[in-house]
Amino acid sequence: MQTTPVVTALRKAGRDRVAVELDGTPWRVLPAESVVAAGLDAGVSLDRERVRRLRAELRRVEARSAALSALRHRDHTATTLRSRLAAKGVAPIDREAAIVTMERAGLVDDARFAQGRASALAARGAGDLMIQDDLERRGVAPALVDEAIGRLEPELERARRLLAGHPDWRRALRRLAAKGFAEDALEAVVADQREAELG
Repeated sequence: MQTTPVVTALRKAGRDRVAVELDGTPWRVLPAESVVAAGLDAGVSLDRERVRRLRAELRRVEARSAALSALRHRDHTATTLRSRLAAKGVAPIDREAAIVTMERAGLVDDARFAQGRASALAARGAGDLMIQDDLERRGVAPALVDEAIGRLEPELERARRLLAGHPDWRRALRRLAAKGFAEDALEAVVADQREAELG
């Protein structure tokens, strides 16, 4: 008959890691957070229920670690982070828990992301339609898309500024159309240019 192993020692094994010893023999080095959450301590039996809890805690820690790693390189929306974690094989329940944790910590904020992304695109000459499409593809809610675009310099003013002093305004106009400027903004700048030519 097989006996349930018992935790005989826990030793610090580097930053935020714990070496676990079972029945006097080194077993594994685990994240300290998982060890604490699973209730591992010297004298505790590693029965089936405790192993189940430990596995669940390890999955949660791995999901949070993967989320933090993705956020270290660039900002994400909840949707893009969800996709990133799915691609890494993180289970749906652990993905959602990690995203909620990142949102609570302020590391994932779709409104902040939308505002920053909209401003960056506008600074690179994008029109409202291109900005809207970009944000929607990243899973930003329509209300947040509208709010982010509403905080930008008006599209017509951006179009006028981009066209100002351009030697070939017709060519510049085609470029604005390709960059997602709305038809009414383009019509207004065409009217401006024609009026300037008439003098």
